[in-house]
This record gives sequence, C-alpha cells and structure tokens, in this order.
Amino acid sequence: MARPGRPSGAAPRWDDAQPTTVVLVRHGETSMTVSRGYSGSSEPGPSLTERGRAQAADAAGLVCRVGHDLWGDIPFPTELICSPMVRTQETAGIIGAKLGLDPRVDPGFQEADFGAWQGLTAEQIEERWPGQLEPWHTRADIRPEHGESIADVGVRVGAALDGLLDAGTDRTVVVVSHAVAIRAALGVTMGAQPGSWSQLRVAPASVSIIRLFHDRRHEIAVVGVPSEGWRQG
Repeated sequence: MARPGRPSGAAPRWDDAQPTTVVLVRHGETSMTVSRGYSGSSEPGPSLTERGRAQAADAAGLVCRVGHDLWGDIPFPTELICSPMVRTQETAGIIGAKLGLDPRVDPGFQEADFGAWQGLTAEQIEERWPGQLEPWHTRADIRPEHGESIADVGVRVGAALDGLLDAGTDRTVVVVSHAVAIRAALGVTMGAQPGSWSQLRVAPASVSIIRLFHDRRHEIAVVGVPSEGWRQG
C-alpha cells in the first residue's frame, strides 16, 4: 500500500525516501528569443531584454511561493544554480535577490552547443543544411558541426542532476537554465526517449519541478508553468 501523507496525484511511493527537489527555471526573454535564433552555449549570449527582466522578477515571485502557499510538500529553496550564460546569470541574480540566495554557476546546465548553427534561425539552418534540423529535434542523434546532439545534452544534464541528488536529499535546489537543457532534464527524469523531448513546451521564465530519488523512481511534479503575472511585492 502506498504511504499516506503524499499529496493527491503525486507519484506513489511505498517507502519514506526523501527526494532532492529541483526547480527548473528558464531564463527570461533576450533579443535572440525574439528573433527565434538558436542561441547556445558556445557564446556568452545576449542580456535580458526589459521584458526579460520583468519575466525574471515574475519567476522570482513564483519560486518564492514554493513550500509556502504553492506545492506545500516541497521544502523552500536553499540553493540556487545557474548556467554560465549571461541571460541565466542575470535571471538567477533577480531570483536570488528575492530568495536571499547567491547563485552558483554550473556548466552542466548550460544550453546545447549549436555549433555552426549558432545565432541562426530555423529557416537559415534549413537553407544551409537542408533536412538536418528536424531530425536533430526528433531523432536526437544528429550533431551540428562542432555542436551537440539532443542525446549529448541529456547525458550532460543527467550527470549534473545526479550530482545534485548525491549532494543530499530533503532539500530544494533552483536551477536557472535553458529550453533544450530543461527539456533534457525533464526527459531524463521521465526516462523518455530523447527524440520525444522537443514535445515539451518550456517558455521563457517558465517553472518546472522534478523530484529525484535514489531508486530512480523520479517524479515530474510541474512542467512549464508560465511565471508572468505571478509577481508579488
């Protein structure tokens, strides 16, 4: 029989194991978000736009409610991590000011390296490398020249998540990352095939929550909650 005390709809457990909870936040809007260019980890990347900074403030307000009036079974965050990109560090700085936490950089959570596709739109990539972009997303084993495949990102992000789990349970860590990397974190947690990860919607400044257990029966608690409008004073 499943243990009592877990929220209705939570993944069933038959023991008292405690997870490491990871709150995944995508960075706010940048100029590349607007232009829909592929902005990866090979460049520091652009800063947040004015709207992106407002989105980050909204995300901070939403994350600050974790363990309070939202997701009350989850401990309040005690650690904040971000990728090395400018946009994630700026977003994490805004979130950290709200939570009273200093962000730590972890390259394991950086965006995919798009290699030769860096900075290009989907249309430009298709024009220069016909027929490669769709299978990069849906087959997940295609690598752009000097870049990473979706599966490569999954291996890297999975190792970073394992590191958080090994560092201790019964705690909540906020990770500010990117669309492809967050999809990989969700996909790895679910045990889904990498070619399906692109079906997950991860909007700018959205919040997803995963719970990691040592027996690998992980739980996805939240996927892609939009943060705009959640800000509190």
